[in-house]
Amino acid sequence: MISRAERTLFGEWWWTIDRSLLFAVLGLMILGVVLSLAASPPVAERIGLDLFHFVNRQAIFLIPAIGIMLGMSFLSPRQVRRFAWVLFFVGLALLALTLIHGTEIKGAKRWVSFGGMVVQPSEFVKPALMVLAAWMFAEGSERRDVPGHFFAMLLLGSVVGLLILQPDLGQTILVTSVWGAMFFLAGLPWIWMIALGGAGVFGLAAAYTFLPHVTKRIDSFMAEEPAGAAAFQVQKATESFQSGGWFGKGPGEGTVKRIIPDGHTDFIFSVTAEEFGVLFCILIACVYGFIVLRSLHHARREQDGFVRLAIAGLAMLFGLQSAINMAVNLHLMPAKGMTLPFISYGGSSMFALALGMGMLLALTRKRPRADALAAEIARHHRKRQTLPAGATA
Repeated sequence: MISRAERTLFGEWWWTIDRSLLFAVLGLMILGVVLSLAASPPVAERIGLDLFHFVNRQAIFLIPAIGIMLGMSFLSPRQVRRFAWVLFFVGLALLALTLIHGTEIKGAKRWVSFGGMVVQPSEFVKPALMVLAAWMFAEGSERRDVPGHFFAMLLLGSVVGLLILQPDLGQTILVTSVWGAMFFLAGLPWIWMIALGGAGVFGLAAAYTFLPHVTKRIDSFMAEEPAGAAAFQVQKATESFQSGGWFGKGPGEGTVKRIIPDGHTDFIFSVTAEEFGVLFCILIACVYGFIVLRSLHHARREQDGFVRLAIAGLAMLFGLQSAINMAVNLHLMPAKGMTLPFISYGGSSMFALALGMGMLLALTRKRPRADALAAEIARHHRKRQTLPAGATA
């Protein structure tokens, strides 16, 4: 047992971290290896790899990912913000590098290779963007002399511009939606909401008009008889839910994983449905929901504007990505090429999510009342400095 009176670094961490949130995330990470064992062997066999190639790599990814997440959870909010700056600029540079030396897969350059290791930079930019945007929004709301909202727009524009050039419409929609939700929480005026909503509609219309692969996917989604590789996967994914029923066929008894190309990544949720049943999928969805709602509960109670918005942004990013993947598997949205957090196979996704959830765990830790009081005094002092002469706070 760890005593509350113990003043060691680990002791303070243990009694201040949200353990229910921590164990929920760890459960998803371990579940990802188990479900990879069910979904990935047929894919590995089909492309000529060792039967347990993806399972072994997922297990290898898991160990450092847990270390990254736990290490990040020790940081203070200020250290989280500083780390986010480094992560953002490194990720942004790699994102630009993909346009020049990126590995092209399915018509898009979203990956860059380093010594045989393939990295998707956009995965690392996303959590950093949410933390930095939260800081900009908070500063803009608390200090009249800081154009925080303008700087937040510059951050978003730099990321979205590079994502569109890849092109990666799915990630563009994800980061823009979460950024817009954070702007709303920061006190977005109605006129801005209307303007941003109109810009979003215009952007989707432009993507449909000028990007052939977007046109193809949307047309296939809307058609009565979908055609194409993506439509084939979605069709088989929805069939797997019907085939598995409420309780599933049992581990190893699924047939969809033998023919669906991305059964270990984007469509692992459908493989899970066929083998373990719809009830098990609902349980997984509830775990994701618990993580998001628990995090938003922390955000609602937080007094510091930056921490509140950063928690909300990271939670919404995690939850919306999960919802998009599950919606695609259920044929409720066009295929996006987006992983199911911690369950889909992928090193970049695993490590980036570990960083994001580590920052979330760090921000949701209980902080001493003295720290909170000091932050409140500093915020009040900044407000007094920006008030007109003769005015009172």
